[in-house]
Amino acid sequence: MNRMMWRAGAVASALLGVALSGSQALAQAKTEIALSRQPGIFYMPSHIMEKQKLIEKHAAAKGLSGISTKWLTFNSGGAQTDALLAGGVDILNTGTGNLLLLWDRTKGGVKGIVANSALPLTLVTRNPNIKSLKDYTANDRIAVPTLKVSTQAILLQMASEKAFGSDQTTKLDANAVQLGHPDAAIMMANPQGEVTSHFAAPPYQYYELKTVKGAHVVLSSPDIIGGPLTQSQFFTTTKFADANPKVIAAIKAATFTAIDFIKKDTPAAVEIYREVTKDKMSAEDILDMLKQPGMMEWTAAPQGTMKFAAHLHKVGTLKAMPAAWTDYYLPITADLPGN
Repeated sequence: MNRMMWRAGAVASALLGVALSGSQALAQAKTEIALSRQPGIFYMPSHIMEKQKLIEKHAAAKGLSGISTKWLTFNSGGAQTDALLAGGVDILNTGTGNLLLLWDRTKGGVKGIVANSALPLTLVTRNPNIKSLKDYTANDRIAVPTLKVSTQAILLQMASEKAFGSDQTTKLDANAVQLGHPDAAIMMANPQGEVTSHFAAPPYQYYELKTVKGAHVVLSSPDIIGGPLTQSQFFTTTKFADANPKVIAAIKAATFTAIDFIKKDTPAAVEIYREVTKDKMSAEDILDMLKQPGMMEWTAAPQGTMKFAAHLHKVGTLKAMPAAWTDYYLPITADLPGN
């Protein structure tokens, strides 16, 4: 299964530049904006935006009336990329790896708008024999959202380099299987399931640690990156941004409003998250989860992304090494203290 997925990903990557060029050519001012995101609580700012119609309100305040938004949820960044290439979405809300890959392959034709959150990702396992990466055998499967290019897949490579040496970056690539977070959580809960580890996004690691027998933490993203790492940001094609500057400005402003709301009234934000996502986890459990270290790292400024870019360039995934994070973000974001 891994080889088939890798080959499919390679073909998609090879076609990426051509397909995106075609979709960009169609970019023009729009009144209905299609945005995509993945499951997980670090997309909470987008849930606030949807419920409170923040993009529409900020667009109207900037003199752009009649704007509407359509929110779509995909289980992986790869699926989101496919939707962008097919013209089904205008703006993605997903991980740093996908942003950097698209920026590189399109020679700057895709850029970030604004970050949303830098909550930690956690590698969880139910295998009692695994305490560190060095305990994984060839038979141990690790679920990641998208092979090779998801934030989790890249973090696994970075962690492997730390654990096994600079020439062992891909040592655990063969262990990875592609599963969206909801499906991975189901597999983790199945004692007979082949997937015994999940590089999870919140709230899935919290749920697994609380309900899956023997589940425990192997490592987390701050252990690997040395601090916060942006897990979700909005990005789009530069053609769309050029054609819709007030929409881009409204998305940035809406992000600040949503983050401020989450920090000032977390219980209300949690209720909106539960309503929009249909998450069955209790509000009490979610609020408890948000009290854990790093779980209120809602920030519009990109965090840790240059470290990510440096790794991808080192292993050859990125052909161009950005000089600064502002290379792969639109100028509208340059005033933020990113890194």
